[in-house]
Amino acid sequence: MGSDQEYEFMGPTLGPIGIMAALPLVCYGLVYACNAQGCLDIRHMSIPGFPAQSPLISREAFFAIFGWMAFQTILHLALPGKLIKGVTLPNNEKLTYKLNAQTNLGVTLLAATIFSFYTKMLPLSWIYDQFLALLTAACVLTVLLTVYLYLSSFGRSKVLSSGGNTESKIYNFFIGRELNPRIASFDLKHFCELYPGLIGWLIIDLGMLQKQYEQLHYVSMSMLLVCVFQFIYVLDALWFEKAILSTMDIVHDGFGFMLAFGDLVWVPFTYSLQARYLVDHPQAISNVGLLGILGLKAVGYCAFRGANSQKDTFRNDHNHPSVRHLQTLKTERGTQLITSGWWGIARHINYTGDWLMAWSWCLPCGFGSIVPYFYVIYFAVLLVHRQQRDEHACKRKYGADWDKYQAIVKFRLIPFVY
Repeated sequence: MGSDQEYEFMGPTLGPIGIMAALPLVCYGLVYACNAQGCLDIRHMSIPGFPAQSPLISREAFFAIFGWMAFQTILHLALPGKLIKGVTLPNNEKLTYKLNAQTNLGVTLLAATIFSFYTKMLPLSWIYDQFLALLTAACVLTVLLTVYLYLSSFGRSKVLSSGGNTESKIYNFFIGRELNPRIASFDLKHFCELYPGLIGWLIIDLGMLQKQYEQLHYVSMSMLLVCVFQFIYVLDALWFEKAILSTMDIVHDGFGFMLAFGDLVWVPFTYSLQARYLVDHPQAISNVGLLGILGLKAVGYCAFRGANSQKDTFRNDHNHPSVRHLQTLKTERGTQLITSGWWGIARHINYTGDWLMAWSWCLPCGFGSIVPYFYVIYFAVLLVHRQQRDEHACKRKYGADWDKYQAIVKFRLIPFVY
């Protein structure tokens, strides 16, 4: 690659090294800062430390994490699914993907119901007790997977990502060299993006719900809200599994440490923070508060799903009855940019809806600590970065047409604000 190679995440060296070191520390730090012994108190600068009853490493946790990965892999390969062609790759080929995430989820939840809630042979509340050890095992799994991905990317006839084929080995390891690594027809990136992490997140939530029931002999409304809202979010992602095949993660980014850690560690172990918090710090919710949180979730989901579905429908069929009325800007590339409907409100209105839903997960935790609000704070930073990254890519792709589009759709995320 030439010297004009663009690096993201403060690359090529110090940024990736710092991020690869910082991400696991944040995951551990959230447990260190909030658990059964207390939560971070900014006013008195007190922090509880790691819970005494939870080991940092255990053989059982390693068996659980690696067994979970194997279980989800077997389900994906063995269960029936739709075979769908992806988008055209840089080598002008289209890969075939097997889509059966909904079936995977159904079988997994059935197994959890039978073995954890009915027979109690494998109680999911064990996840709470072994949370730190499970986190450690997931980090080890991610590192091993990333090493494999990096080494295998040097094989013959590999399609490399434009951003991960640089002169920096560290940056390539972090961002990912190969675009769509596969073992035969088994697509590793597509699988990790949806199956073990997202479904694993729900299993952790169920473990926390069961733990709260064991301690209180009931499940609080706040815990129910968090678990149901997050179940809807995951179900939505799996229901619209086909949509992921056209995202930047699949089409543009290589599969390296960044995506692997996000899929297998960050999502299940940080997104379940609210459920874990409510085990140790159950909260009561008033009727007014309940209605407000439900309304916020509804508005956020309508914006998120409405915008995404509108874009996907328009992309597949411009003349579909639900989208043919939309106003568009024709580009010199021959494509069209939507300038009305959901996409006339803001250029990334789907991100705005996503962020509103994030608030509906955090608010049931009350205001006793800032820690359960980590997600909504982090997510705001992530979405702004993603918005800037998307717009940089669109500027390169559409040129002057993107300037015209921005003049029509003036707001990035929040109408009249940003």
